[in-house]
Amino acid sequence: MKISVIVPAYNEEAYLPTMLASITEAAATLTARSNALVELNVVDNSTDATVAVAQESGARVIGEPRQGISRARNAGACHSTGDALVFVDAGVTVPPGLLTAVHVAMTDPGCAGGGVDVAYRPRRRSMRLYLMAWRFLALRLGMVQGATQFCGRSTFEAIGGYYETAWTGEDVDFYWAMRRLARRSGASVSLLRSPSCRPPPDDSTTGRSGRRCSGPTPSSSP
Repeated sequence: MKISVIVPAYNEEAYLPTMLASITEAAATLTARSNALVELNVVDNSTDATVAVAQESGARVIGEPRQGISRARNAGACHSTGDALVFVDAGVTVPPGLLTAVHVAMTDPGCAGGGVDVAYRPRRRSMRLYLMAWRFLALRLGMVQGATQFCGRSTFEAIGGYYETAWTGEDVDFYWAMRRLARRSGASVSLLRSPSCRPPPDDSTTGRSGRRCSGPTPSSSP
C-alpha cells in the first residue's frame, strides 16, 4: 500500500518545519514495520516561504492558485499517487504511530476511511467548557473535523472530494459522505481516538491566521 499525505498550506512557513518533521517520523515508523510507502505532498498557494520550507523538508509541492482548503485538499488528491489518502492540516503535529494506525485501518478492505481525534488542551476554563459541549454535540451528530482525515482513493473518487464552495463544515460534510457511502456498500468508517493529533500551540477551536476548524472530533464513534 502507498499512503499519500496531503497538507494544504497557505503561508505556513512558521509551522511547517515541526509539522512535516512529525509526519516524516511517522512515515519512518510505518516503513520500519511494513512495506508501505509514504508520499508527502504540500499543496501551496502562499506568498511567504512555505514552498522553500516544504522542499527543504523533502515534501513534494503541488501548486494550487485558488485559495480554499477544500480546493487544496482536492488538488492534492488529484496529483498524488497513493492508494490511501491522509489529509492533515498545516500546523497539526502527528504522533509517530499515526500513519501506522491509518495503515492498519486501511488494510481492512471493509474500511472506507475515517478521522483522527485531536487533543485540544486549552488553558482557559471557558474554552474547556465550550469544547466539552461541542464534543457532546459532535458525538450525537457524528461530526468529525478535517484536522486529520483519511480514506481510500476509491472512496474519495466516489464521494467527489471535498465540497469546494462551502466556507466551513466541508470536513464534516466529507465525513458524513464517507459514512453514507459505507452504509450503502456494507463498509465501515473508522474513528481513531488513539494516537491523537495535536493542534498548533495557539489554536483552540479556530485555526490561526484565519483557518477555521469545524470543532473538535468527538471522543468516541457515534
